Amino acid sequence: MQFTEAIRQFEGQPLTRQILLGLLQDYKRPQDRITDLIRQGILTQVKAKIYVPGPNLKMRGPEPLLLANHLAGPSYVSIETALSYWRLIPEKVFEISSAITGRSRVYATPVGRFSYTHLPLPYFSFGQVSKELAADQTAVVATAEKALCDKIITTAGLLFYSPKQAKAWLLEDMRMDRDKLRSFKTKQIQEWLSDAPKKQSLESLIKALEDL
Repeated sequence: MQFTEAIRQFEGQPLTRQILLGLLQDYKRPQDRITDLIRQGILTQVKAKIYVPGPNLKMRGPEPLLLANHLAGPSYVSIETALSYWRLIPEKVFEISSAITGRSRVYATPVGRFSYTHLPLPYFSFGQVSKELAADQTAVVATAEKALCDKIITTAGLLFYSPKQAKAWLLEDMRMDRDKLRSFKTKQIQEWLSDAPKKQSLESLIKALEDL
């Protein structure tokens, strides 16, 4: 079976080096063959050991949010990208933002820019859900509440000393939808406080949300 036919069983998924080596096991120098496939536009290398279908392989690739989960981990999609996913901010997002337990980093790849911002444990582990993006594609994404908290925590210099400040930031600076914010589960945020950075700011956020 030709490579371009065999690879289709992995349609919609990130293509790891392990997958490719399994498909190219009959080659004496499989890495050379991978290099040739990249040159031919059959594969696109996103980073070391991770690939997606190239422009000359007519095959559906992974959604960007799913790819973000695989480029670095453990991680989950959050901050601006998750806020946009939940339709809380009006701006279009051009970078896939994620939270990670390891060091912060950025990957500028042929298929987009992916940023990862460090968050400490155990706070990191709260407020994550699996969302189906397309057939056979599921990504780990922050809940709307967690994405908002992550945005506040990871924005340098952003501090709230009162609910009034938090409300102004939500509605004026971020231009978030008031009705969507009213549906937020503030009890969940309250449960995260003891382990969260910027505890005072999040307390002001909770009061602001409850006063909308």
